[in-house]
Amino acid sequence: MNTPDKALEIKAIITAVLAFCTALWGWLGWAVITLICCMALDWITGTWAARARGEWSSAVARAGCWHKLGEVVAMLVAALCDIAIKVVLNSTAAPILSGWEYGNYISLVVAIWYIFTELGSIMENAIKLGAPIPEWLPRGIAWLKGKADAATPVPIAEKPPDEYQGKHEKKE
Repeated sequence: MNTPDKALEIKAIITAVLAFCTALWGWLGWAVITLICCMALDWITGTWAARARGEWSSAVARAGCWHKLGEVVAMLVAALCDIAIKVVLNSTAAPILSGWEYGNYISLVVAIWYIFTELGSIMENAIKLGAPIPEWLPRGIAWLKGKADAATPVPIAEKPPDEYQGKHEKKE
């Protein structure tokens, strides 16, 4: 087997593996994997930047880990919201929405929002490490994060309507 044939075989194997993973996980799976990679890279570059400046602190590192745990919890809450929506649609609205299937929209938007948050933090760490950054990159990341914010499936109200306030809360 010559080299071009071997390269073609390797490309075919990689394509088959990626196609299998996409079929298994879907886009949400790739978003979660990207988020996990971004979280790890942010933690690593943040540690490097702090050590380079002589400012590394275990308390700050622990706070960063707690922050990452909070992101994981928020992703789990988004996934639970998607599951709840699917349960409701499958039980009560099935005749109305026949042929329409709900995707994991909330989880996907939350994952993308966190990915851009992490990318912004990684970029800040790169700046602290002394890397030159093109001026358009921070603006582009902020713009994309804003687009993820604008994709919020449900408009967020300043305060919940009266019927959603708990009995323990005072109505104004």
